[in-house]
This record gives sequence, structure tokens and C-alpha cells, in this order.
Amino acid sequence: MNFLQFAVWGAYLTSMGNYLGNAGLGANIGFFYSIQGVVSIFMPALMGIVADRWIPAQKLLGICHGIAGALMIAAGWYGLTTDAVQFSTLFTIYSLSVAFYMPTLALSNSVAYNALDKAGLDTVKAFPPIRVFGTIGFICSMWAVDLLGYQPTATQYAVSGGLGLVLAIYSFTLPECPISKNQTNKSLAEALGLNAFALFKEYRMAIFFIFSMLLGMMLQITNGYANPFISSFGAYPEFADTFGVQHANMLISLSQISETLCILLIPFFLKRFGIKNVMLMAMLAWMFRFGFFGMGNPGSGVWLFILSMIVYGMAFDFFNISGSLFVDKEVTTNMRSSAQGLFMMMTNGFGATIGVLAAQAIVNHYCQYNTTGHLVGDWTTVWYIFAGFALVVAIAFAFIFKEKKVK
Repeated sequence: MNFLQFAVWGAYLTSMGNYLGNAGLGANIGFFYSIQGVVSIFMPALMGIVADRWIPAQKLLGICHGIAGALMIAAGWYGLTTDAVQFSTLFTIYSLSVAFYMPTLALSNSVAYNALDKAGLDTVKAFPPIRVFGTIGFICSMWAVDLLGYQPTATQYAVSGGLGLVLAIYSFTLPECPISKNQTNKSLAEALGLNAFALFKEYRMAIFFIFSMLLGMMLQITNGYANPFISSFGAYPEFADTFGVQHANMLISLSQISETLCILLIPFFLKRFGIKNVMLMAMLAWMFRFGFFGMGNPGSGVWLFILSMIVYGMAFDFFNISGSLFVDKEVTTNMRSSAQGLFMMMTNGFGATIGVLAAQAIVNHYCQYNTTGHLVGDWTTVWYIFAGFALVVAIAFAFIFKEKKVK
């Protein structure tokens, strides 16, 4: 389940920008990535209510993947059979698919925890190695799309949709998830997790959530623009035949491999340095992630690209996981789910949406598509702007956020 869950996403997430540029929609890359953040603000919570009250989670997982997969195949069919792809049509089909896919990230976790509980296993110990298969699935679909030559075509959508339909069918064979009978007395605000906004009354939590949003602004930038950036070197004869230009997705997949390995380092770093310092490391890692892109190239400077991929694991994991642990330690158990939902809303919802739209404006200002379909321009300045933003956020966090002293 985890393998397929993330293979669906990996089929297009890092290569979609490449296709959109070839389809003449390169100026709108940010909109396609921002819609993931928009629907993440409300769809997971709504589907969570449905799973709690009416439809068992494993069946709802199958229904959502079935709808999302069918729509993604429709997006692929439209892109492959239409000479002049219209933004409004493709964006509408894609957005509807994403609206049903994003809730499955949480639903698949619920299904996994339920299955492990029924098997009498400790979820804290048993789930992480299972979740690693999700990252493996993501990498496998990235490589498949790359090696089959689908990066610049809409076929990547069809691959994603096909995998989604396979998982939709498989979901109905998973262990039955119970429907909670204690949800009926909850208000809609409580069910949606809106009561967690009361945490903003506490200064430390308010500061933390604000910085979560600022850091969340960096999450989708390289998903949207790393592939078009690396591929843009194909416009220059000295780089056109390099491995990075020919197989940008495979090069980018080093980021996901690093992410898998960095998960193992988190317990040591948290124990040794504390949550504030670990989160600072994540912010500085984002600075290096962007900075190395600005300095590198697919030829003699490819080692800088590789370093950028390596630090991505720390940038992504050290913030997402340590931030989640911080929230869990700071709130009461009855507020736990709502607070985690708020953390995700601030990072993957508001933060990612604002960040990728801002990135779109910056990239469109400094870079333009040439006659061969390459997004060329002053990429160095673009990446340095992103790196500078990460550095400013890190410095501000270091001075403003105060870690609670524990004797």
C-alpha cells in the first residue's frame, strides 16, 4: 500500500514542470503545484470526518484513489490528444484529481496503523520501515518516467492514474477499519480541527506556527522547478549530452534517497542538540539546497547538484518530523490530532501555496522559454533569492523562538 501510495505521486511530482514547459504552460507551473496546498487546507479534514463517521477508511481510500486515478488518466489523455493544450481545461482536471489524492496521504496512515494494531504490533517500531517503501515507490516511478522518456509528455499523468487505479482496487482487500461511534457529539469546528487555532493565543506556539508557514514556503519550490532548471542546460551544447540533462529525474531522486537515510539520524540529533537546533539545521539546509543549485551545473559542477540533493534530506526531514514531535510534546492529548492538522495546514497548506506562487513570479521574472522549449535565464539569481530567504528565516528563528528549558 505504501509503495503504491507514493508511486502515484512520484510519477509526476518532480517532472510535471518539464511537461508543462513543453506544452506551452511553463508560466503557470506555480499554479499546478500550489493547488496541492490549497486542497490540503480542507480536503483531508473533510475526508477524515467521512472516514470517522460513515465510510471505513480502507474503502474511502479506494474510492478516493479510484476518482483521482480516473481523473489523472483523463488529464493524460487530454494532454496527449490535444495539439494546443488549454490551461483552464488541464488545470481543472488535474485539480480535481489532486483534491481526491491529497486526503489519501492521511487515510493510508490510518489504514496502516489499524492493520498493525490488529496484528498486535507496536506502530512506533513497525511503521517507519514500512513507510520507507513509500519513498522507494516514489523513486521507482520517478525512474520509470525518466527511463521511458515520459518526462516531457503527459504520459506521466496516465502512469500516475494507472497506479492509482491499481491501489484503488487493492484498498478494498485491506483489513476493515472501524467507524467511530463517538464522533456524533463533535461540532463541525472540532471535527475540522479549527479549535487548534486557540494555540495561537500562546506566544511560543504562535511563533512556531508562523515559522512553520515560512519554512513551508520552501517545500514545493524544487519539486516544481528543479527539473525545468536542470533540463534548461540542454540549451547549451557543452551540457546538452550530460547525464543530468538527459536524466534530470534520476538525478533529483538522490533527494528522496537522502530523505530516507536522514530519517535514521533524527533520534540522535534531537537527543544531542534539541528541537530548536535541529529545526535551525533544517532551515540552513534549505539555504544550502538552493545555494548549491545556484552555483552548480550538470557538467564540471554536477557535484554541487549532488550536494544539493544530499542536504535535501536534512532540510525536509529535520523540520517536518522534529516539528511534528514538538507539536506533540506541547499540546494535551485531546488536542493532539487537531494540532497536528494545524501544523500540516500551515506548512503544506498556506506555506507551500504562498511559496510556490511567489517562486513562480520570481522565475517568470528572471527566466523565459526559448524556441527549443528550455526555460533559460538568470537561474543563479533565482536560486540565490530563495537561499537568501531561507537564511533570513533561520536568523529570525534563532533570535525570536525560545526553547522551553527543561530541568
